[in-house]
Amino acid sequence: MQDLNTWLDQIVEETVEPELPIIDPHHHLWDRPNSPYLLKDIAKDVSTHNIRQTIFIECGEMYSDNDNIDMRVVGETEFASQIGKMSDEDSNITTRIASGVVGTANLLLGEEVAQVLEAHIAANPDRFKGIRHRAVWLDERTTNQDQDILKNSPTKHINTVDRTPKESMLLDKTFRKGFSQLSRYDLTFEGWVYHPQLHELYDLAQAFPDTKIILNHLGGPLGTGIYRGKLDEIYPFWKKQIANLAQCKNIYLKVGGIQMPLNGHDWHKRSVPPTSDELITVNHDWYMYAIEQFGPERSMFESNFPVDKQSCSYNVVWNQFKKLSMKFSKTERQFLFHDTAMNVYQLEKI
Repeated sequence: MQDLNTWLDQIVEETVEPELPIIDPHHHLWDRPNSPYLLKDIAKDVSTHNIRQTIFIECGEMYSDNDNIDMRVVGETEFASQIGKMSDEDSNITTRIASGVVGTANLLLGEEVAQVLEAHIAANPDRFKGIRHRAVWLDERTTNQDQDILKNSPTKHINTVDRTPKESMLLDKTFRKGFSQLSRYDLTFEGWVYHPQLHELYDLAQAFPDTKIILNHLGGPLGTGIYRGKLDEIYPFWKKQIANLAQCKNIYLKVGGIQMPLNGHDWHKRSVPPTSDELITVNHDWYMYAIEQFGPERSMFESNFPVDKQSCSYNVVWNQFKKLSMKFSKTERQFLFHDTAMNVYQLEKI
């Protein structure tokens, strides 16, 4: 089997606008067999562009062995914070890695989740920014198909240890009691759902207008299982849902994260990975429509690495965004690449 990095290295592109300041608001770090993505790995990737800061997003990594199973997730915040500290202390790394950290907590604990949130904050009060309790739900018609894609998907291990999301979790009364605690601590919520669930996120946002919600990965358009080959059919439905969500002023949008195998483009099956121009050909209409609905002030480009690394290189991802955004003004692009993320996650400008 060809090494992933060797496969990706077949496409070499000159960095577009290498001086453009960027905050990457969505990446993971993990130490997994055959695919580690730790400080040296992300440092190499971000060096291809002027990435000033990054936001670590939970991925079920390095949970502790705390006797209280619901507190184990704090180990991930400690892990990401330590990576961030190592980055700050390394003079060879010019990017502030994990400047912000988004962890997870079981919001189905209701109001009792407050103690978990407090433990996250105590682990690193300067870096901890919010919670992602993944709500992605797959019915049997999807999970019984395309097992090669879904069996290793991050959706397999959601939230705290051995928990998976239930259908319509965002509408659950107990979940919402837990969700209500986020505003108490000025924490954000990462909305990771698939496109059939977008109306549920809208309902949640309407119920909690004072909590910042960041819609992950363009709203999760699926192209696998029962949705394989049906992206053209999904597109009108997705557009309507995105337009509705954009009316909620407390929702922000992450533009990216649709190079995953579950999005159905099958880049990972090619003998040669895609160029930035090829990505634009496929993604242009989806990206542009979403940005037009939310506006640059509530939109931010994201890498979603190393998950999207299955399909393309870090340099290619950001070249795609830079080329795609040329039609926007200088101020609008500053929001898309840097300022929206800085504002949403309350980062210092560096």
